[in-house]
Amino acid sequence: MNKKKSKIPKLFCPDFSSVRPLLLGKEAPRADTLLLMSIIILALCGTLTVFSAGTAYASFRYGDGAFFVKKQSVWLIAGLAVMILVARIRPRAVYEFTPLMYFGTVILLVLVLVIGFAGNGAKRWISIGPVTIQPSEIAKITMILMLARYFSIYGARSGERKNQKTLFLYGTLIPALIIFVPIILVMLQKHLSCIIILGTIGLLVILFGGVSAKYIAMFTGAGALGVTALALFTDYTKERITVWRNPEAYRLTGGWQTLQGLMAIGSGGLFGVGIGNSVMKHCYVSEPANDMIFAILCEETGFFGAVAVLSLFALLVTRGYTVALRAEDIFSRITAFGISTKMAVQVLLNVAVVTNTIPNTGISLPFFSYGGSSLLMLMFEMGLLLSISRFAKIKK
Repeated sequence: MNKKKSKIPKLFCPDFSSVRPLLLGKEAPRADTLLLMSIIILALCGTLTVFSAGTAYASFRYGDGAFFVKKQSVWLIAGLAVMILVARIRPRAVYEFTPLMYFGTVILLVLVLVIGFAGNGAKRWISIGPVTIQPSEIAKITMILMLARYFSIYGARSGERKNQKTLFLYGTLIPALIIFVPIILVMLQKHLSCIIILGTIGLLVILFGGVSAKYIAMFTGAGALGVTALALFTDYTKERITVWRNPEAYRLTGGWQTLQGLMAIGSGGLFGVGIGNSVMKHCYVSEPANDMIFAILCEETGFFGAVAVLSLFALLVTRGYTVALRAEDIFSRITAFGISTKMAVQVLLNVAVVTNTIPNTGISLPFFSYGGSSLLMLMFEMGLLLSISRFAKIKK
């Protein structure tokens, strides 16, 4: 007599027998052209801005004005290669490898606490030979993928309304664990901006996945309490909030970066001072090629240049959501939604920080901010989005 197979899918046990062949063949549908064009244009604009914004600081610190752009160009080439490769991987293969990627990220986050090294006062990086990686950047995408895999398996149970026990277990407890494991590890690194991004993305993804609004409110309340606790009991966070409320009172200390950034934005006017002609990048604006690069972009290209860049981001995010809504399966749909949401959240938060709309915290601008591991992971995400777009029912 044949044994009855378990009807409970194995969330954490991939089935590698279903991922052959790993790569799509020549007969596969082509990726979305508009999506690909927006990615390439943003990547090129970002690299040009890194070159312009980072020359003075690179000359001062490294004795080479092209230091940042040379390293960023190497990472961009590597990232484009990763994007092209991932764009040819079947979404089903990514689905099966997701548990390994998620638990691998958790291990890296733990290793940061053990053998990681500090930069700018924060212990968030690991060196693997000559390469330095920031596992919290990897956590953003692996959390999205794990939630997408979860809802593709347990989507019906997570939205069960008749059985409250089932609804709580599958609609609250398990998704919460998937989200909070990386968040807690990042919290131990004192990386508040990443906590906010992970929490926001997680909430929006589980909402899109069909979790009850009542439980979303519970998640939001718990997250708000956590952030408030950090703000009230962490000296570093309290200082940031105090400076945010009155940066002029701390213009020579904590308010310096904010005030110089606002001055750079105002100096740009409507049309900017011209690419390469920024004054504020000459060691006035802190991190001109990184977190504050949007301020230099505004100074050099003005209001219209900033609007053009933000419009490109809007095009990319909108196209990503179109791919998500018309993807062929639940995993692809939620993955595309999560990647697009991550992009939107990170852009909005970076601009909000630079314009002093929210307290200053380290949030990079996708495609523009200098950074190797973040750019590489971003191009990996774009490759996934392009792969999913091949099978989405949209005009390409």
